[in-house]
Amino acid sequence: IPFKIGQPKKQIVPKTVERDFEREYGKLQQLEDQTKKLQKDMKKSTDADLAHGGKCVPFKPLCCAQNPKTILAWAPCAFPTNLTRNCLFFCFPQVNQIQKTVIEPLKKFSSVFPSLTMAVKRREQTLQDYKRLQAKVEKYEEKERTGPVLAKLHQARERLRPVKEDFEAKNKQLLEEMPKFYSSRIDYFKPSFESLVRAQVVYYTEMHKIFGDLTAQIDRPGLSDEQRERENDAKLGELRALSIVADD
Repeated sequence: IPFKIGQPKKQIVPKTVERDFEREYGKLQQLEDQTKKLQKDMKKSTDADLAHGGKCVPFKPLCCAQNPKTILAWAPCAFPTNLTRNCLFFCFPQVNQIQKTVIEPLKKFSSVFPSLTMAVKRREQTLQDYKRLQAKVEKYEEKERTGPVLAKLHQARERLRPVKEDFEAKNKQLLEEMPKFYSSRIDYFKPSFESLVRAQVVYYTEMHKIFGDLTAQIDRPGLSDEQRERENDAKLGELRALSIVADD
């Protein structure tokens, strides 16, 4: 069987150990994929917030004059003011906080995985060397015990010994460190998620207050439709008189 050439007959790594290794490494590969996905999702979220904020800050009353039938017409001055206040004092600080307490820690956590992958590759390379040298030792052990054969057997065993020790050390270290690293994810990300929740609570609480105030200004049951229309016309007239409003 061609693929058996150079492979030892002796099982040098117990199947239970190999299964444990594959299980732990598989968990870390899944964690890496999830970390990268979370990092991308958080980046998309903050980009959307910044895009929203970028449209709010340069908000001009011109939109009220161009769209007098929209809800902006009910509060042409209050709406841009509150939007700008929301972006400057809540939206942008929230994005900045998420960047520092969530996205940057995610990047730092992700930076560990390449070194872990390299450690696994070095372990695999050492394992292949271990198998190759073990197969050579077994080959000389099966031959007739002549002087030259015994000399070669002794030489093969001497070459095998440091490689075996190196593999066992690498294997033991990874089997100890991989579960620890996987378990550390909870303590590592807990402060980040707590910070994210706090930032969102503050932001949406203030949003609720701002639009609640706008609703109170817009919805005044004491005014008739004609009174509202006259009041809006008067406010739009004031806006049109401003130099920041285009003639067209």
